[in-house]
Amino acid sequence: MTMNDEDLKKLLSDIHVPEPDENEKLAALNLAQSRFQEISQKNKHSRQGSAKPSRLTDVIKLNIQKLTGATNMKTSYKVAGGLAIGALAFSLLTTTGLYDSMKPTQFSKVSAELAQQGQQGASSDAANPMGSVLESIIGSSEQAALVEPAAPPAPPMAAVPPPAPPVPALAYNSAPKKRAEVAADAAPQGMMAGRAANMAESSVSGYAPSIAIAPYDPYIQPAPEENRDKFENVKDNAIKVVKEEPVSTFSIDVDTAAYSVVRRSLMNGTLPPKDAVRIEEMVNYFDYDYEVPVEKAVPFKPTVAVYQTPWNPNTQLLHIGIKGHELPKDAVKPKSNLVFLLDVSGSMNQQDKLPLLKNAFRMLVDTLGAEDTVSIVTYAGNAGIVLEPTAASDKAKILSALDSLQPGGGTAGGEGIRQAYELAERSFKKDGVNRVLLATDGDFNVGINDPEQLKDFIERKRDTGVYLSVLGFGRGNYNDALMQKLAQNGNGNAAYIDTLNEARKVLVDEASSTLYPIAGDVKIQVEFNPAAVAEYRLIGYETRMLNREDFNNDKVDAGDIGAGHTVTAIYEITPAGSKAKLVDDLRYGEVQKVEEKPAAEPAVAANPDEIGFLKLRYKLPGEKESQLITRAITKQDETTHASDDVRFAAAVAGFGQLLRNDTYTQNYTFDDVLTLAQGAKGADEFGYRAEFINLVRLAKTAQDQQALHNGVYQPR
Repeated sequence: MTMNDEDLKKLLSDIHVPEPDENEKLAALNLAQSRFQEISQKNKHSRQGSAKPSRLTDVIKLNIQKLTGATNMKTSYKVAGGLAIGALAFSLLTTTGLYDSMKPTQFSKVSAELAQQGQQGASSDAANPMGSVLESIIGSSEQAALVEPAAPPAPPMAAVPPPAPPVPALAYNSAPKKRAEVAADAAPQGMMAGRAANMAESSVSGYAPSIAIAPYDPYIQPAPEENRDKFENVKDNAIKVVKEEPVSTFSIDVDTAAYSVVRRSLMNGTLPPKDAVRIEEMVNYFDYDYEVPVEKAVPFKPTVAVYQTPWNPNTQLLHIGIKGHELPKDAVKPKSNLVFLLDVSGSMNQQDKLPLLKNAFRMLVDTLGAEDTVSIVTYAGNAGIVLEPTAASDKAKILSALDSLQPGGGTAGGEGIRQAYELAERSFKKDGVNRVLLATDGDFNVGINDPEQLKDFIERKRDTGVYLSVLGFGRGNYNDALMQKLAQNGNGNAAYIDTLNEARKVLVDEASSTLYPIAGDVKIQVEFNPAAVAEYRLIGYETRMLNREDFNNDKVDAGDIGAGHTVTAIYEITPAGSKAKLVDDLRYGEVQKVEEKPAAEPAVAANPDEIGFLKLRYKLPGEKESQLITRAITKQDETTHASDDVRFAAAVAGFGQLLRNDTYTQNYTFDDVLTLAQGAKGADEFGYRAEFINLVRLAKTAQDQQALHNGVYQPR
């Protein structure tokens, strides 16, 4: 009788399997270890030399022949195969607890079947049945069951997993590395070489801190296949008729998270989800050389350009850019009171989450001054203070606290936020920067996890002068929608860290714009002249729209801008009389509602040379009353030779619209974006624009693959 896999499965399935007994498992392990030491002791003084086979294959042949009694190697290999099956089955039985529960007769039956399976086809010179061979190695089933764990010949093996190797701390070398070396060390797989090289060439000081990057940790599991990322579902801004709605009002947005999320998707060969693409964040990811004011009391000066739309020859783009004044190189930076609020829950147990988070914050710590302070609050199943306020000069203590973090537990993010604000208020620096830096994948599932409750809590806390920055990590569980709400209502900004280079960009290269605000509650309002403009639409900023009356209400919160930060807004406008108009005129003219008062006389007579009127409102740090900047947008702002910055921003805006499947870009393609971006790349000091061009190519490839998969591919 022969036994196949199905017979073995049936035989095993008929056996009752009790719960594994830890004592019995330890007993089996102790017995195996004892036998191993016994054999090792016997062979300790064995002769060595050419008298015995030295090659591994010869040793295997000799031992198989001795064990089975077979002289023909073909037969020996067959018997050896049976032995292997028997050993595998025995391992399965002992490790699952099944062996401990089997009666001796049951085990003998299994052994006999396995022995017969292994011996089939062998010659009669295979004298030893495998059942007896197994028994000679491990003893009878009764002996194995009666071994007492109290008297093992060797110390019992611990039944706990080994601890994860520690992440190396920041290395301080007497000779700092040049930025080129750091960029080369930190560049992840798949990152464009051009970007790393360009980053290496561009540093104000020419040097960067020497960072020892944590190696791959085998205990960190790969990202889950199931994608539970959450993005807020927003509709694209609609076309507005100037005669009906001449005024557009919105809050600025200095966040850049969407660009990094889009990049990560494209680097993985897939198009990003539509809701992950926030066009203003993609445009604002890049730095632009806008004009800056000389006076500190006026934090920025608007840059305006009007030029032909790349995707529609019958419309124009109105480009509005502002750049915050930069801190002088020799200026004394405000003292910082930073609280690191770090998510160490079980969901952060991935290589692109907690290990990357640690390395990112190591770089930030290395940039701080001696009088800055750092605190660390962590949250998992519950929240707790890992590091009380500590002077940044004691870097070893801060880095040691970072290195000690290990993932595990739930996500009590709400409690962590409460403790972080409490710690920031306790160490508040009156004339300095007080900020909570929340680093998480956004998974809040313990304590205050309702977005509205968290929003209300942070809204109350922003009046204390403590700002909030949100740094997102990882994928598969990333709650972007919640991160946006927290950042928008905490007088802060949101970024997404997908690589160590991105961490350097946000926390080192752009630390001034990230950490040091120069203006708060910045709002933009544009009134369009119906004599010059028929229709308009704001590209992006869907989550930042404000009511018209909110512009003059200083109680209404808006975005903040940091030192050297740039903000860009782009409108697509349809000139009066253009055939590109999408909304027909009313047949019976404008209908005035009964409750409305008659329209007031315009303050300025409609002038076709004036396209619109721009207003900016902002508050200087620590002030409660806003200041106003105004500027007319005229025909003199029209240009047929837009700057590289203006044209590159248009390329990014067009790319974002294509990713969102926008209906307003007509026949515009990724190839058109490539042509425009390549011609407007400019100096590209850090290589970010070259990276963007590569992302457009990746998007084109991903789109073609998706079309091919859906059976609608057409060669271009």
